[in-house]
Amino acid sequence: MTPHPLASATVPGWGARAVASLDEVLVDHAHCEKKAASTAVSLLFRYPEQEALLAPLAGLAREELLHFEKVLAALAQRRLGFRRLVPSPYAERLMAAVRPHEPARLLDTLLCLALIEARSCERLGLLAEALAEDDLGALYRGLLASEARHHAAYLALAETVANGADVGARLAELARHEAAVLAGVPPMARIHA
Repeated sequence: MTPHPLASATVPGWGARAVASLDEVLVDHAHCEKKAASTAVSLLFRYPEQEALLAPLAGLAREELLHFEKVLAALAQRRLGFRRLVPSPYAERLMAAVRPHEPARLLDTLLCLALIEARSCERLGLLAEALAEDDLGALYRGLLASEARHHAAYLALAETVANGADVGARLAELARHEAAVLAGVPPMARIHA
């Protein structure tokens, strides 16, 4: 599994708290997968001239939609409906650090997406542990390798478009920002809270 670029670890006990609100966490997870697919597709539209991004982003979008379908199936198995939720402010606050002008905007966006995927990977691993004997534990164990590939893919894409920028230094800076954002997110039954 690819090492993650996170600057902080999830606080102890997060997995147990997530399991205590598992129905809501599952609905949130479905939203996360749907949003991840949408984000990959939106980058395809925003950066059509970036040929190196096109095939990898299309693949990411497809895989995220497959994950969305798997989580929807888990919801159906538990007789839960997919519904709207108040989202965690995590992603919005993290993306606020993206610089507004190109090419820095694209680089920062890719790095922030890598951090979101890395945090998802960490959290899904915690859920897999907490649900070890459950069918949902098997679902989360099955998603871990994909999530690790996703954050590695976004890091590779960032390296591709960096144009000489110091990706490592910017990633470290954004990872510190991500850790601060996560620490400031109100407690909610969410993957990124």
